[in-house]
Amino acid sequence: MQSELKIAFIGGGNMAQALIGGLAGKLTAAPNIHVVDVVPDTLAALSRRFGVTTAAVPSGTLGSTDVIVLAVKPQQMREVVASLKPYVKSQLILSIAAGIRAADLSRWLGGHQAIVRTMPNTPALVGKGITGAVALTGVSDVQKQTADAILRAVGETVWIADESQIDAVTAISGSGPAYVFYFIEAMQQAAVELGLTAEQGRQLAQATFAGAAELAIRSDEPVSQLRERVTSKGGTTHAALTSMEVSGVKASLVKALHAAAARGRELGEEFGKD
Repeated sequence: MQSELKIAFIGGGNMAQALIGGLAGKLTAAPNIHVVDVVPDTLAALSRRFGVTTAAVPSGTLGSTDVIVLAVKPQQMREVVASLKPYVKSQLILSIAAGIRAADLSRWLGGHQAIVRTMPNTPALVGKGITGAVALTGVSDVQKQTADAILRAVGETVWIADESQIDAVTAISGSGPAYVFYFIEAMQQAAVELGLTAEQGRQLAQATFAGAAELAIRSDEPVSQLRERVTSKGGTTHAALTSMEVSGVKASLVKALHAAAARGRELGEEFGKD
């Protein structure tokens, strides 16, 4: 345990809480984690649950931290960063906000370069997340290792070399849980229409997704081959997949992911405007 690592969270929402839960008493001692949030109830709950220190506004405490995690809504980021600027020295800045480009964060912080931009996803709330991350050139090897350790507290990490690829990460894994939930909803609906109870449909759909995902993770075979193993020509699975192909389900899904990536680029432009 790196008991001396000092981390500040700006924002105490769900993703911040997930990270704090994975870090407190593990990567660093709970009192070394400081949370700034404007909601008193949130601060009280975090202090009570994890033993972290809290404050309603940024203060000199931030100046002694090793890492500052930006966990506020993208719309609030510019104003929040402005309030942090007096306290940012050589710390690693780790952003988990969607759509905020590292170059804009650097500009708002007066040219600070020790910045890691990330795109986590909501399975982090149960320790099963995956986070895409990219580091600016001003991030040292030690700081990158620290960022990786923080992010791995709630799941896996994928490091990319070019920040322009973060929009693809957002489209695939950042927004990805919603696609899975969408398919689960459809399977549950079909289950009820086919005469099963809502609870039976829920159990069958959720267990099927969880099991199939685990099989894909553990198998050395490509998912296309795993799909083929379940699909007998002229059988029930073949009938379902043929219907999906006729309806253009795969093409529509791929198109949707391109739309998500494009929107990510648009948000970067919107939030970064002067």
